[in-house]
Amino acid sequence: MDIFSAAVMLFLIMDPLGNLPIFASILRHIEPKKRRRVLIRELLIALAIMLLFLFAGEAILNFLNLRQESVSIAGGIILFLIAIKMIFPQPGGVVGLAAGEEPFIVPMAIPLMAGPSVLAALILLAHSDSSRMTDWTIALLAAWGVSAVILLFYKVFTRLLGEKGLTAVERLMGMVLVMISVQMFLDGVSSYLKSTA
Repeated sequence: MDIFSAAVMLFLIMDPLGNLPIFASILRHIEPKKRRRVLIRELLIALAIMLLFLFAGEAILNFLNLRQESVSIAGGIILFLIAIKMIFPQPGGVVGLAAGEEPFIVPMAIPLMAGPSVLAALILLAHSDSSRMTDWTIALLAAWGVSAVILLFYKVFTRLLGEKGLTAVERLMGMVLVMISVQMFLDGVSSYLKSTA
């Protein structure tokens, strides 16, 4: 996997367009002057957590004695389930916060930005080729940067795309993510079969 493919995969999993309505709903209850500061803080916390998992991923897998094939297959299944939810969204509300209460780490940084699927994908990238950590870091920063721009200008994107436009884009991203997840699953199965043959 090259840097661009990794960045696209991480961007699709972060799903900033799908998170726009949720972020807008949370920020609506915060004073207008504080909104941008809160959003930037949460985005930076999410980035720090993702970098931690990227660099500690190999150690986590070694500690748990997991093989790359099992992580690839599990990652493919997780991404597939996330993608299905993106294509067929379920009705559900945002994590409740009292009016005016600032979110801290939960729910904006975790799980909306740095969710379990992103963290699993980062561990998989780190384990797939630990000699390319610079490439994976660039891919993560690129995906996070584009997501951060979209979320920082959430009002513009919401107005530009509209509710139906956001839904359509999220479903399209879900379709692409289905293909990536199936490929990850097949790569894991293929690698496992070769190692046992």
